[in-house]
Amino acid sequence: MTGVPHWVKRGVVMSNDRKEMKNPKYEVPLWHKTNLSIEEAVAYTGIGRDKLYDMTSREDCPFVLWVGNRRMIKRQVFDEYIAKMYSV
Repeated sequence: MTGVPHWVKRGVVMSNDRKEMKNPKYEVPLWHKTNLSIEEAVAYTGIGRDKLYDMTSREDCPFVLWVGNRRMIKRQVFDEYIAKMYSV
């Protein structure tokens, strides 16, 4: 792809109006993802967002992965945790 800007080669779309770069979205089913965002975990489990924030704020939470300031849910560990619990 000679003569093509580098952002086209990578599949990135650039808006003419605002010169914003947007990454392509990949549709991966939640049950195939290793880690879930809080919003994805809400959709995956039906547990409320506030409850998930409470659960992942505990220091001994086995299924939270901190990526900077962002908390991710380790899906497989979370599935095992929920399977053992009587209530959350």
